[in-house]
Amino acid sequence: MNIEGLSASATDSHRPHDAIESVSPRVLIVDDDPSFRRLLEFILTDAKIENQSVADGDEALKKLARERFSVVLCDLNMPHMSGRELLRAVREAYPHTAFFIVTGQGEVDVAVELMRLGADDYLVKPFEPAVVLASVERGLRKKQLEMELQNYRSQLEQMVLERTEQLRAALARIEQSYDETLEALGSAIDLRDNETAGHSRRVCLYSFEIAKVYGCNSEDFVTLGRGAWLHDIGKLAVPDSILLKPGPLTDVEWITMQSHVSIGYELVSKISFLSEAAEIVLHHHERYDGTGYLQKLAGEKIPLTARIFSIADALDAMTSPRPYQERMSFEAAKCKIKSGANAQFDPKIVDSFLSIPVSVWFDLREQTLRPRNLRHSLILRTTL
Repeated sequence: MNIEGLSASATDSHRPHDAIESVSPRVLIVDDDPSFRRLLEFILTDAKIENQSVADGDEALKKLARERFSVVLCDLNMPHMSGRELLRAVREAYPHTAFFIVTGQGEVDVAVELMRLGADDYLVKPFEPAVVLASVERGLRKKQLEMELQNYRSQLEQMVLERTEQLRAALARIEQSYDETLEALGSAIDLRDNETAGHSRRVCLYSFEIAKVYGCNSEDFVTLGRGAWLHDIGKLAVPDSILLKPGPLTDVEWITMQSHVSIGYELVSKISFLSEAAEIVLHHHERYDGTGYLQKLAGEKIPLTARIFSIADALDAMTSPRPYQERMSFEAAKCKIKSGANAQFDPKIVDSFLSIPVSVWFDLREQTLRPRNLRHSLILRTTL
């Protein structure tokens, strides 16, 4: 026999509270017949297995509460508390304790049924020492394997959690790198038009403020931030003679200028993580009444983020110096946008915009004049 040492590998920092602690197993005998208790005590003691015995289930539960046992040998039929009732109590409170039903020849079917309910094996009276010891060894081996499996699962779950956190951190770093690249690209786009330097950063901040008041979700903020930095990327393909022309554009020049929307969309839509932002690039010149370009969408067929952005874009266009118009005050720009509700702009978003004090727009514009700290990306790490 090799019962000693079976529980040694089961000791582990993750083991359950009722796991076997000692190197040698400890057996609790539960039987109301003193002769059978003495017989089992003799068999186990002769095999150098530590054991104790009690006469009923109540005493067994008291013992289990005070001491740790790796095996319970329990008679099926006992007064006060039956073997079935004790099995139920032990399984609930001490799931890693091996439980054996001790039964007579005519009760084997019942014992097999109890094994389906959680018993690990059964012993048939009268006992044969070799059978008793072999059964105890099998039961201990089974419980040891169960605990090892549980420990493995616990360690695997912990490892998965740790790897998931590492992956999330890595993805966050990648996204931050992406967003900082987008900010740099947006700033480079602005440099082509010296009169509107900082435009992309301003419309990003303005869009966030409107979206916050309107009640947008976090995904909308990400889309707005990325779309704001890239909305004019198509202007890289527009000749300076048109982009920087101080006077009105001819019809042909206007068509060329409008093409920056489709060119920008073609560039951005090919990048999977920018697919939502590409909708702002494509639709930021649509009008609520359907008279904008390029697709002449109307009402809520225009994506929400594009409807929000169009107000932020118009606000900055009106309040920034342009070669073809005088710079407006924020108060005048608010009146102009209010008059454009239902025509150029979504009236519900206009209402949200109008509720924002003029002082907020001044503060946001001032922010764009201060040096940027790239560790605090406006796109994903905004606290709005």
